[in-house]
Amino acid sequence: MENEYDWRLQSDWYSPTRLHNSPVEYDFPGDRFIPNRSLMNLDQAHTVLTNRSVEKPPTPNFKSTRQKLENLKLDVEGRPFQMLVFRGSPKSSRKINRLTDEMRLSDEEIYTYKPQRRFPKSESRILDAPNIKDDYYLNIMDWGKTNILAIALGTKLYLWNAESHKCELLSEESISEGNYPSSVSWSQDGKIVAAGYKCSRIQLYDAETLKPVRCLSGHKRRVGSIAWNDHILTSGSKDRAIINHDVRARNSITSCVKIHPGEVCGLKWSITGNLLASGGNDNLLYIWDASKMSSMHHLHKFTDHCAAVKALAWCPYKDSVLASGGGTTDGFIKLWNIQIGTCINSIDTKTQICGLQWNRHHKELLSGHGYGNDSTECKNKLCLWKYPSMSKIDESRNLNLRLLHLTQSPDGVTVVSAGADETLRFWEVFGPATDVNTSKYVD
Repeated sequence: MENEYDWRLQSDWYSPTRLHNSPVEYDFPGDRFIPNRSLMNLDQAHTVLTNRSVEKPPTPNFKSTRQKLENLKLDVEGRPFQMLVFRGSPKSSRKINRLTDEMRLSDEEIYTYKPQRRFPKSESRILDAPNIKDDYYLNIMDWGKTNILAIALGTKLYLWNAESHKCELLSEESISEGNYPSSVSWSQDGKIVAAGYKCSRIQLYDAETLKPVRCLSGHKRRVGSIAWNDHILTSGSKDRAIINHDVRARNSITSCVKIHPGEVCGLKWSITGNLLASGGNDNLLYIWDASKMSSMHHLHKFTDHCAAVKALAWCPYKDSVLASGGGTTDGFIKLWNIQIGTCINSIDTKTQICGLQWNRHHKELLSGHGYGNDSTECKNKLCLWKYPSMSKIDESRNLNLRLLHLTQSPDGVTVVSAGADETLRFWEVFGPATDVNTSKYVD
């Protein structure tokens, strides 16, 4: 019996009768959807439902309620506003998304740390360059595609391998004859080294066998500048002539232009190979169309410089832009838009511009400087400029003597300067390469 009673007690423990008749108050939480009757006052509920004398709640004032709802349709300025209503077409929605993206990008630019690019504190390597000619009008250093640096030191022409650090003698002239290499340039494939000489000849050397393969003639005085354009080798001389040589042909001369009143000391082909820039000791800068040089018809003639124009460099990311630098009495770096034939920027450095090199990884221009007043900031220094504003980013220390030549490594990271102090200095100034728009100086 005891077990049976216990079973009945447990079975009707939560039954309505048990809870209703029990004089004990139970505090059961009940279910979320089925309420527990122990929590209800059933007598009061029955009275409310059966007593008709209880006052009914007042009839709601629908007019005032409607007025309140109408007010909800107005914003703080009293303009119509509705919640949960689609506004605008997909076109306007795209505009909003675009503005949101722009705001997000601007926030990222504000809060993302971008270290300021600086000029390296010191050189990564210094090599001796004894007997280097202290002559502004020569171009005796070039870094080839195969990572070999060609440099003329006095009467000798050397090849220095940047990977193995091995130096080899390519050629040597007789001191008694007074001849020496006055210009050096690598072919674009890195197989041939061309050297122009004081005696007016041009010699081509096989870089692998270290032997001369051809001699080109046509000039009457020293060849101070040469530049390759595929199989065309262009040379400029103190005889004021510019000659195009097709190195594949037996009779190599394809055109000869003699328009500069002074020595042609600067030559640079554009990256596309269709335009040639020539600068002279006559303060003039000419732009030539490759297909029209035989007719001596130039595209542009610029007379803005007040000294010799040796330093020339075509922009690697905008083929219509050319940078040029003037000599001691000029000191200007000028940027030219060749497409329309105008100067788009001009910076007065108050010092001789001996060389210009573009940075291929950041929008920057490097300049090498020589003579100037003692008070000028750029004298005997390397200066790094932001493109296109040409505001100075940083500069090297004073190197005591002028920098004669500049060239850069095939990967576009290292720049080597040749100085009148008979040294070659290697600077890690252009690297490292970064993704597009990650540099502070990318425009």
